[in-house]
Amino acid sequence: MGSVHLLYFAWLREQLGRSEERLDLPPEVDRVDRLLRWLRQRDPALDSLAGSGRAIRVAVNQRFARDGDPVRAGDEVALFPPVTGG
Repeated sequence: MGSVHLLYFAWLREQLGRSEERLDLPPEVDRVDRLLRWLRQRDPALDSLAGSGRAIRVAVNQRFARDGDPVRAGDEVALFPPVTGG
């Protein structure tokens, strides 16, 4: 498929010990839900965080994304906790 630029924010960045990485994705990882599943399979720390009941939000190219939204080579994908505010 090609590579994407992943950005990690807030407690994800702190727990994973990195703020970003560039990854080459397999061809079948072409949607947000497939990307998250693939990331959890390759990274036990992320799997543990995501499986702990903590919500993870995704933005693709600085737009909030849903499970079925596409992920393409060259995209910037941000993973972060839900944002709250008042």
